[in-house]
Amino acid sequence: MKISARELLGQLLDTDSFVSWDRSPITVAATTRYREALQKAAVAAGTDESVLTGEGLLRGRRVAVIACEFGFLAGSIGVAAAERIVSAVERATELGLPLVASPTSGGTRMQEGTVAFVQMVKIAGAVAAHKSAGHPYLVYLRNPTMGGVFASWGSLGHMTFAEPGALIGFLGPRVYQALYGQPFPEGVQTAENLYRRGVIDGAITVSIFRRIAHRALSVLSGIPDSTASEQVPRSDRKLADAVSAWESVVISRRPDRPGIRDLLRHVTQRVPLSGTGQGEADRTVVHALARFRGQPCVVFGHDRSGQQDGYSMGPAALREARRSMALAEELRLPLVLVIDTSGAALSKEAEERGLAPEIARCIADLVTLDTPTVSVLLGQGTGGGALALLPADRVLAATHGWLAPLPPEGASAIVYRDTEHAAELAGSQRIRAADLLADGVVDRIVPEYPDAADESVDFARRMGAAIADELAQLRQRPAAELRALRQQRYRRLGLPNAADG
Repeated sequence: MKISARELLGQLLDTDSFVSWDRSPITVAATTRYREALQKAAVAAGTDESVLTGEGLLRGRRVAVIACEFGFLAGSIGVAAAERIVSAVERATELGLPLVASPTSGGTRMQEGTVAFVQMVKIAGAVAAHKSAGHPYLVYLRNPTMGGVFASWGSLGHMTFAEPGALIGFLGPRVYQALYGQPFPEGVQTAENLYRRGVIDGAITVSIFRRIAHRALSVLSGIPDSTASEQVPRSDRKLADAVSAWESVVISRRPDRPGIRDLLRHVTQRVPLSGTGQGEADRTVVHALARFRGQPCVVFGHDRSGQQDGYSMGPAALREARRSMALAEELRLPLVLVIDTSGAALSKEAEERGLAPEIARCIADLVTLDTPTVSVLLGQGTGGGALALLPADRVLAATHGWLAPLPPEGASAIVYRDTEHAAELAGSQRIRAADLLADGVVDRIVPEYPDAADESVDFARRMGAAIADELAQLRQRPAAELRALRQQRYRRLGLPNAADG
């Protein structure tokens, strides 16, 4: 049973809050046969076109909405439908409203040919302008969503969810069989498979999407709560100085040490995201919208629970990191990056999929990003995987956080051709938090008493408070100023007196 446009709006919006923006569809060139098909479609679907637009309240929040009607010529998009969509997107942009779109379509309206096909460019351009203006664009794909609709405005959401079991893809199964003489492989074009592959953020019902959309829009409003002004402890240099680098390395590797998910459990609001759009989703990272003590931000970081196999952070994870950067910049929200990794993937697949170029792009994007950034050295910080998330406006470190080009054992293997000098090299390479603070790599140490694994809840709250404090301060400064200071900071890194600011 397919969900109609009106059913979707009824389930998504507050009762009786929908107000239509639609006018009569524009007249398009049509043969007698096509005109008759349009008339029959209107009677069958109970709508005058394949899309309804307007505004309503989503848990009391005003939003613009676009909903396709599959019952009208399979939800296909022709010139009139495209014009209605674009007009709604432009109106939402002018009014400064978040936009929620719910496509369900077989794709381009074949009766109108190429002129209908190129309408997707117009729609995508309007959506891009809406996002460039800093307004949220959320997508809920319904069964089915195919062809040019999926390949344009159906895939441009800041977050994208789909109806469970929905058929979603580019090339329709019927077309595939006609062209290639065999059925399309089963299980590929499903919401669940696309979620597993990192193409979308989840497969959920409309009621759950309504809750997630409300939570996301609360974060994306960008208005901080007053709770962020609470006092938090400053850097504890003495505590960090009291432990050796090797002690910190050993402590940071404890399997019960809290990670990014523990940190996010104690924020006021969070909405997990997972889509990468680049092959198999990389579960060694976490991507979310969140509020730390009322301070809204985009969060991305390494998930220590996803790294049981060691050096497992691959190119897909770094592409997801770049998605988080673009998302933060588009939504004009600060970006929080959490470093806790044993390193980047060392494999044939990682090399062939461009691991090194992805690290380079992450670094370049971060240094030039036009939004406040905070990097958190939560535990292990090994190699290029850690460096890719480091260059922020402010860098925090846990007492036992550390940063090194290789794990100490790897450095020992290079210098001494054995691993027995790992502890010695950990000290001489100045990888511990106290040394990073002295060298200007880190700005603030968040204390562990004595070890985050033994006080996981208190530590997570303390780190969350420190992040909120930094975000509150950074949000007061213009983006251009932050970018200039960030570039200056890393330009001077390693030079005499660089740590003095």
